[in-house]
Amino acid sequence: MPLTQTQCGPRQGVVQCRRCNYCYYMKPVELKVSPIGNSRGIRIPAGTLARYRIEAAVVMEERSDGILLRPPGALPAKLSWADTAQAMAAAGEGWADWDAVLADGLETIPWRAPVAKGPRKRRR
Repeated sequence: MPLTQTQCGPRQGVVQCRRCNYCYYMKPVELKVSPIGNSRGIRIPAGTLARYRIEAAVVMEERSDGILLRPPGALPAKLSWADTAQAMAAAGEGWADWDAVLADGLETIPWRAPVAKGPRKRRR
């Protein structure tokens, strides 16, 4: 998917995907909570619904940092560690640049395991 530089909110030159019309910086919008029968609801702006391809329903996830609303449907499956290692091996990436860190001398620095200390004694 092609990326392009765009103007997004107060930041200039933010990378944005042309296909999904999303950028990682969007201005926060305060929405009013309205009574709907015995429940309460919010009205999501039409532009936001179109941007995220939300039609008749959304999936709500309660998270520690807030509420996430997303379109229904299966999320892309996450790779297991074994699948990730296979994908990295198949990509044939060169790791020769990391050889430069071998000469940093980190292995020559003396290291001692931390010693567990008992409770502190109070001074009177």
